[in-house]
Amino acid sequence: MTVNEVKLEDVIRLDVEGRVDTTTAPQLQQAILTAFQKTKVLEVNFEKVEYISSAGLRALLIGEKTAKSKGGSMTITGANEAVVEVFKVTGFINILTMG
Repeated sequence: MTVNEVKLEDVIRLDVEGRVDTTTAPQLQQAILTAFQKTKVLEVNFEKVEYISSAGLRALLIGEKTAKSKGGSMTITGANEAVVEVFKVTGFINILTMG
């Protein structure tokens, strides 16, 4: 998995590519927390993510809680049907902001 940070005007976008699983989720979590040290508005681009595990969901949950604690927002964009289905089955569709 790779995570590339792109600084836009008032937003940081994280372009995530590959599988978000037990091995790679800590990297995503760290990228999210690092981004929130620089901005209150984060976009996580999942366009090139083909799989997410429960460890990946945990990283996103920590990101969502961090956003709320800072009065900011985190939006997941570009998620494919398989990833969205994981969000639905786990109830994360009601926790995460999808864009």
